[in-house]
Amino acid sequence: MANRTILKLPLIDFSNLKQEPQAWESTKTRVRKALEEYGCFEAKFDEIPLHLRKSIFDALKQLFDLPLENKLLNTSNKPYHAYLGQDAMVPLYESMGIDNALAPESIETFSNLMWAHGNPTFSQIVESYVEKLSELDKIVRRMVVESFGLEKYMDEHMESTNYVIRVQKYDAPKSHENNNNNVLGFPSHTDKNIVSILFQNEVNGLEMQTKTGHWITKDQLSPNSFVVMIGESLHAWTNGWLHSPHHRVMMAGDKERYSIGLFSVPKSGYIIKAPEEVVDEEHPLLFKPYEYFQFLDFHLEAGRLATPVDLKAYCGA
Repeated sequence: MANRTILKLPLIDFSNLKQEPQAWESTKTRVRKALEEYGCFEAKFDEIPLHLRKSIFDALKQLFDLPLENKLLNTSNKPYHAYLGQDAMVPLYESMGIDNALAPESIETFSNLMWAHGNPTFSQIVESYVEKLSELDKIVRRMVVESFGLEKYMDEHMESTNYVIRVQKYDAPKSHENNNNNVLGFPSHTDKNIVSILFQNEVNGLEMQTKTGHWITKDQLSPNSFVVMIGESLHAWTNGWLHSPHHRVMMAGDKERYSIGLFSVPKSGYIIKAPEEVVDEEHPLLFKPYEYFQFLDFHLEAGRLATPVDLKAYCGA
């Protein structure tokens, strides 16, 4: 069994980039180092006001308190985009997704689906949150591209993705009979997309696995910080230079955990291919070019669980 330990993720401050343009280069260096070593970091990002950070969780609670029949209306033919309910494997967990989340009509359509007469307040909160947080995604990705000297691919890379929002709720273990504390909320997995940005309420639970197999049990995040994490698609695009970490959720205590994730996802039909500049004799090509949603279909085939060899098994060079 992998060891569990209390470590701290790198904390990177993005709040001074506008006031101090010279901070871009030093911040970029820290981002690259953190993503190579851990595949993730904690980001201090002040662009989202405190009242919006607080109201997002009020909105999530209101959403998940809806009847199951409403939540089941969140359907999609794309993997990880629809409602996922509690089952034997993840009895504490349920989540919903909103595709093309930067388009206001997408969030409004979702709101009208969940509530008979819509919910303008919910829509406004989520729209504002996504618009502001997507700026952090763009900053991180621009820094990654620049750090590899791949500026000629910048426009293609930035335009190759859409955004998906996933909202998630984890019940407290004590609300389930025969369950003790430290209950698995969601099993170990890697994200398959480009970049994931996670924000949680005051209830801890997210754990990250280091390259040496240790689990980082996350201390309480500050109210204006987010966890930024690399998915396998960016791991492949950088030819393995950036690490895509395994992570899970472990629940304890008697409070529900709410989280919201912003995911940059390759557009349907876009081919993920490592630029020739990140391939050399010391770093031979790891993955053949592939299409993201075809990979997801492979990953989910026959109930396939998340494993570190999925991408290699699908398109390993």
